[in-house]
Amino acid sequence: MHERSSVADLVSSLKSELDRYSPGGKLPSSRALVERFRVSPVTVSRAVAQLAAEGLVVTRPGSGAFRAESRAGVPEPGDTSWQEVSLSGDGGPEVVPRTVDASGVLVTLAAPPAGVVELNGGYLHPGLQPERALAAALARAGRRPGAWGRPPTDGLDELRAWFAREIGPAHTRDDVLITAGGQSALATALRALAPPGAPVLVESPTYPGMLAAARATGLRPVPVPVDADGVRPDLLEAAFRATGARVFVCQPLFQNPTGATLAAGRREQVVRAARAAGAFVVEDDFARRLVHHDAGPLPAPLAAHDPDGVVVHVRSLTKITSPSLRVGALAARGPVLERLRAIQVVDSFFVPRPLQEAALELVGSPAWERHLHAVAAELGARRTAMTAALGTRLPELALPHVPSGGGSLWLRLPGPAAEEPVLVSAALRAGVAVAPGRPYHCAEPPAGHIRLSFAAVSGAAEIAEGVRRLRAAVDGLRTTGRRNR
Repeated sequence: MHERSSVADLVSSLKSELDRYSPGGKLPSSRALVERFRVSPVTVSRAVAQLAAEGLVVTRPGSGAFRAESRAGVPEPGDTSWQEVSLSGDGGPEVVPRTVDASGVLVTLAAPPAGVVELNGGYLHPGLQPERALAAALARAGRRPGAWGRPPTDGLDELRAWFAREIGPAHTRDDVLITAGGQSALATALRALAPPGAPVLVESPTYPGMLAAARATGLRPVPVPVDADGVRPDLLEAAFRATGARVFVCQPLFQNPTGATLAAGRREQVVRAARAAGAFVVEDDFARRLVHHDAGPLPAPLAAHDPDGVVVHVRSLTKITSPSLRVGALAARGPVLERLRAIQVVDSFFVPRPLQEAALELVGSPAWERHLHAVAAELGARRTAMTAALGTRLPELALPHVPSGGGSLWLRLPGPAAEEPVLVSAALRAGVAVAPGRPYHCAEPPAGHIRLSFAAVSGAAEIAEGVRRLRAAVDGLRTTGRRNR
């Protein structure tokens, strides 16, 4: 059982028993709860903390947990309808209304109910995360001199230099800013490179978190189709001419969600098209460390061969380590770097120094390379297991591209796009969570899709069970359809 589900179960059980205690009454000790519910002391501690946060219990160090006094009646809610007008942005024709829709991101962040196979996750399963190495790195980092002091606003020099080496020999630490993960870096880049109301060219389909960040900034995403070799340069050039856009956001390596890698013959064409349009390319290199063991040599980042500063590069440690190690980098050259720096400082001042120190400890330890090799082997094996299971049980779902990196597969549904949400709901009822394809498009999708993650589950057995449940959901829909005819 996952830790999060056992905590939720214990919280539910304790809530159902609170009426047995009068206000101020003492709950059983942590040891008693561990023995009774057969959970770990950490689970008990987290469950009690959640009850305390909800105001149901109070904790007293050295004494235990006690039922909280009854709270006064909750006051009637006020009238917040005025906010609908205020948030609409109706301040004249020059004002661009902003919509903040995080639903596509929340699909991969929200934990599904207990017992549901999580084929919609966006991060490595805890079993693939380097938890021991992270704990050791954080402990060592906390003992470094000045570890809890204020870091440089651009980030620690050593960490900036490490990211620069990762990008390529043409970059130095002076080109790099440390950010609070890749999502923060993308949001900063979008705010720096385009004014509200401007168009921004994006791959189609693409990462929902980037679309949400663009729209929240007041930008207008314009789709440029992607095929098995990445974005099409001819359509990119046409989009630049038609829209006057000055930004193109792409994921040239193991693109999310298709898994495609920008072909060698297209890489220079993409940068050249942007340069001709006087535009920037935001290169989201999120999956470079999620390479599979059988991928072969990887192409260098677009930023590695960019003397003119066309490419603004985004990199993060989060995907290959843990959702909570929110340490990433922005790399750029020329005047744009100062604008990126200014927005970064205004938004967050700096990334907490303990996290930066822990990241340095981790990537400099012997455990780092071992972790990378282990993840490469495991992701490759899981991809093979999922493609085999889908080919056997769900051959009607088209898999246009089998990636050699990343943690998911992008599948096209056989029916019309309108059937996509029906399948997603049916799958959840069958006990498997899948990511719908609609949030990955900024315009009308050409067909229904789902994205299945093989990185977020425990292994091949859970992959097989998830695909089995998905098969049952598809069969159930067919049966229902026949009955309704």
